[in-house]
Amino acid sequence: MNITLKCFASLARFTPPDAEAYPVSPGDTPGSVAARLGIPAEEIKLVFVNGTHAELSAPLRDGDRLGLFPAVGGG
Repeated sequence: MNITLKCFASLARFTPPDAEAYPVSPGDTPGSVAARLGIPAEEIKLVFVNGTHAELSAPLRDGDRLGLFPAVGGG
């Protein structure tokens, strides 16, 4: 199983070289992928799967598009 993975803003440094076809196993979640990449859970503020808001515990399926976002400030 493969997903497309995008880590945005300050999380971009965690993007693996194989992000366009990142391998996942049945039962993997955004949280398990983030942990495998070394992303501290407290740095993740928004999770999107296929363009829809999701939880870190949501199951991933083959072909999913996962986006991980940190808190973003502005002013």
